[in-house]
Amino acid sequence: MAGWTSDELTRIGRAEEVDVAAVRPDGSLRKRVTVWLVREGDGLFVRSAVKGSDAAWFRGVQATHEGRIWAGGVEKDVTFADADHARDDDIDAAYRSKYRRYTGRILNSCLTPEARSTTLRLVPR
Repeated sequence: MAGWTSDELTRIGRAEEVDVAAVRPDGSLRKRVTVWLVREGDGLFVRSAVKGSDAAWFRGVQATHEGRIWAGGVEKDVTFADADHARDDDIDAAYRSKYRRYTGRILNSCLTPEARSTTLRLVPR
């Protein structure tokens, strides 16, 4: 499996937000949803911060683990892989750095134990 190109990592990682759409079991795409994304090292990560594991987009991703993203002028089919939770502190730091202007409740919603439990790594496919 090929990884992200340097250009993709840069463009997607710098994007303020990412649109994600899960692939349904029949192969069609669910509705696009906008979420925050961070780059940590050579990985791209998303979390379900507002509704946690109850969010419709997150439940859709869990059904097939496949989808598509749009960010930074890049459109890419991806696999949504469970993140290595040993990296949670580093991913938290990436969220704090990138979204620091949203300090308070909005940013903190990405850093709760429930949000951390929904951390997904985006893998190009």
